[in-house]
Amino acid sequence: MEAADYGFISIIPIILTLAIAVWSQNVIIGLFSGVFTGVVILNGFDPIMTVSLMVSDYFVPQMLSPSQSGMLVLMCFIGGLVALMEKSGGAVAFATTMTHIITNRFKAQIATWLTGIMIFFSDLGTPLIVGPIYRPITDKLKISRVKLAWIIDTTASPVAVLVPFIGWGVYAMALIESQFLELGLTENSFDAFVAAIPFQFYSIFAILMVPLVAISGYEFGPMARAEQKAQQGITLEDDSGLELSENMTHPKAKAIFVWLPLLVMLGVLLFLLAPLGFPLNPVPSLAFRGALSSAYFYSSMTLIALLMLYGVKNFKESMIIYLGGISKMTSILIILVLAWSLSAVGKNLGTAQFIISLAEGNFAPFLVPLLAFLFGAVMSFATGSSWGTYAIMMPLIIAVAHALGAPMHVCIGAVLSGGMFGDHCSPISDTTILSASGAGCSQFDHVRTQLPYELFNGSICVVCYIVAGLTESSFVFIPGMVLLGVGLYLLNKVAGVKIHNTSSVG
Repeated sequence: MEAADYGFISIIPIILTLAIAVWSQNVIIGLFSGVFTGVVILNGFDPIMTVSLMVSDYFVPQMLSPSQSGMLVLMCFIGGLVALMEKSGGAVAFATTMTHIITNRFKAQIATWLTGIMIFFSDLGTPLIVGPIYRPITDKLKISRVKLAWIIDTTASPVAVLVPFIGWGVYAMALIESQFLELGLTENSFDAFVAAIPFQFYSIFAILMVPLVAISGYEFGPMARAEQKAQQGITLEDDSGLELSENMTHPKAKAIFVWLPLLVMLGVLLFLLAPLGFPLNPVPSLAFRGALSSAYFYSSMTLIALLMLYGVKNFKESMIIYLGGISKMTSILIILVLAWSLSAVGKNLGTAQFIISLAEGNFAPFLVPLLAFLFGAVMSFATGSSWGTYAIMMPLIIAVAHALGAPMHVCIGAVLSGGMFGDHCSPISDTTILSASGAGCSQFDHVRTQLPYELFNGSICVVCYIVAGLTESSFVFIPGMVLLGVGLYLLNKVAGVKIHNTSSVG
């Protein structure tokens, strides 16, 4: 039977994946169920043989593919370095130096924002590091705990997803490359990801909104009421607020633990890729992956050497941390293999072709980015997982965009942006929970005060994706930023509350 003959049955694995992922709030369970169902449809119901076929025909081939196995190895190198960075104490030492420039409310907000951006290598580490360090300062300046939670939440995942050479970017590239190979597209995943960065409207606008709000001095919605209460000495606190973990700080730690390993990483990348024409010319995916793996390895070795030199950790302790970081990547590697396998099952069933047949002639291609953004937002809000959303949505949207002639890079950016939007708003997202805990406020208070800001950003994104779908211009984010600023100004005039700078630090 031809794949196209499966018709509606071909989308059952995707529907089941989405339903179970939302119900269980676990993307791995959803993806496994989807692959299992697809194999049953293709080969008949035999539970024992089905699992065997999943392993032999899908899991193993995906892991043995040169490009995809290289991606799995690279993710391990990334996990090792991130663990070392988080537990070296360097990020805390770096963040602490930023606190010396703070003398008023405006500087406190900007310093917190900048510190979160500069600790881009660890999205989950940002709330754990920045929150406890800045909490005493923002308390003294009568900045509400929920305002601190919003800032550190905004400078965690929204920053990380824009960087192509850390875990977020590499993960997205793994999903992009797999689908590009399925469709016979020649563009490499790095170039596609970089080209999609200007279309990650939500992350760009979310990051930009923090300094805009700080400069204006206005707040609106529940955040305004929380800030007014903070000015009166009434704070939305939570006694369970996280303190700096002992394994994330050290009295001998230095800021050099952050910037020197990153400098080494950049140097190794340029040394290996510049002869191939990087960054001006496209570089083969395998070469880029190999160079990035080398860069992460030598960056990790540099950090281990620094830890030994400054007496923070000995070699054995450093290696235990490094290997522990690699082991923590297991769930991410499982999601990747399952996502690739679901894509392969969908190809055999003709899932994309069936969806395309429904859309052709009845659906304008320029609306694909908007739908990708909205569907991604709903799914990530329901599951609390942007990575899980990417695993399910990215292959499907790329296939639909290719078939309908929709702007590919805009669609990729829309998937990444939609997944981030829903994750950022979701009360069950890990970064939402950690940001509230790091700032020392309740999870509920953080969500309800942050949500109006994120919905405002999301509404601007809707307009931008319609325009980008029509024009395919990578400069749409510029008028989008202007619209964000003007919209915020008008919103402040109508419903905003001016928070006066009544406190300062000498």
